[in-house]
Amino acid sequence: MTTKRIAIIGECMIELSEKGNNVSRGFGGDTLNTSVYIARQVPTNDLAVHYVTALGTDSFSEQMLASWQQEHLNTDLIQQFADKMPGLYYIETDDTGERQFYYWRNDAAARYWLLREDSAHICQQLAQFDYLYLSGISVAILDKQSREKLIKLLMECRKNGGKVIFDNNYRPRLWQNREETQQVYHDVLSCTDIAFLTLDDEDLLWGEEPYENVIARTKALGVSEIVIKRGADSCIVATDEGLEIIPAVKLPKEKVVDTTAAGDSFSAGYLSVRLQGGSVVDAAIRGHLTASTVIQYRGAIIPLAAMPVV
Repeated sequence: MTTKRIAIIGECMIELSEKGNNVSRGFGGDTLNTSVYIARQVPTNDLAVHYVTALGTDSFSEQMLASWQQEHLNTDLIQQFADKMPGLYYIETDDTGERQFYYWRNDAAARYWLLREDSAHICQQLAQFDYLYLSGISVAILDKQSREKLIKLLMECRKNGGKVIFDNNYRPRLWQNREETQQVYHDVLSCTDIAFLTLDDEDLLWGEEPYENVIARTKALGVSEIVIKRGADSCIVATDEGLEIIPAVKLPKEKVVDTTAAGDSFSAGYLSVRLQGGSVVDAAIRGHLTASTVIQYRGAIIPLAAMPVV
């Protein structure tokens, strides 16, 4: 059996996370989180997980590469720029596990991955992949020229038989205005096969409305599989076969330590089943299980030993 390939495109940053008076350092970013949690749940012989970003040549970047390789992520499509570094973010977490983020990323290397000389060759390779995964943040950090190149890549991949997976992950501070975001999301979703839509983000971007309207709007753009994420509530999966509502795992409040990467890990759990031919119900159950485990630990990436046994 031929090993399938998924490329997950985005940005990883240096993560500083506080616990009381202590601050710990790690690495995180929405797409990196998803990459790690997919790689941990799918045999490498079945699915090769490639992370696609840009880094510097500094010690932080080298540590990132080494840690990703230990997680069995393929890093051969990652560019390194001598004149750039990764971005940085700081997480404050309150007593309920909710978090506040602070970012320093305006000149991060990942913003330039489609602008340097190796990008054309990398895009030629990515166009042959089975799956391309990206998030709203993957697109938000790019300039207009890079976004146009990215859309062209997504279209080329689909033309070659690949599938595009998009997680809306809307962060207003990364965008000029809502109108710009709506247009870019329209363009990306128009070449998307599987969409993960956090309902709170959809409401923030388009205005609050019933989830049925969100599904109808997304279906109209040609998306064939829509996963509505609603935090601790049931998720909703809409396909051509109909609608499924899958309950989330309910945790006591005292077990929720840090909700960082909850949505990212849900998407990873879902895809770890779905891309191996599992049903949308089984995929959503795995998504809920993965997310409910992750939020019981501090930081975006939990210890490997803490992963749920399935």
